[in-house]
Amino acid sequence: QVQLVESGGGLVRAGGSLRLSCAASGGIFRISTMGWYRQAPGKQRELVAAVTSGDSTNYADSVKGRFTISRDNAENTVYLQMNSLKPEDTAVYYCNAHLSILNRDFWGQGTQVTVSS
Repeated sequence: QVQLVESGGGLVRAGGSLRLSCAASGGIFRISTMGWYRQAPGKQRELVAAVTSGDSTNYADSVKGRFTISRDNAENTVYLQMNSLKPEDTAVYYCNAHLSILNRDFWGQGTQVTVSS
């Protein structure tokens, strides 16, 4: 059974930093594209950043230069380092594992990030 467990959210002032972690179990981590999505109140869920099994990354334009996604295959964990946070980064952040060979997505429960001005 695949499980994704996020941690690291919280309340931070604008300009501050947070590091999100997502620990995966279920044996699919190394062959999955791992991503972070976020959903603000009243808005659709959007992709923030993703990293493939080959370590290729892509970012939403709104976070380029401020956020960094990385993965540790030995620990089955993906990270999102968020710097220079802005109030508009406030959202629930979700970890995603996309298994392309089955065209399936798995989701974590989400972690709240709140950036005060």
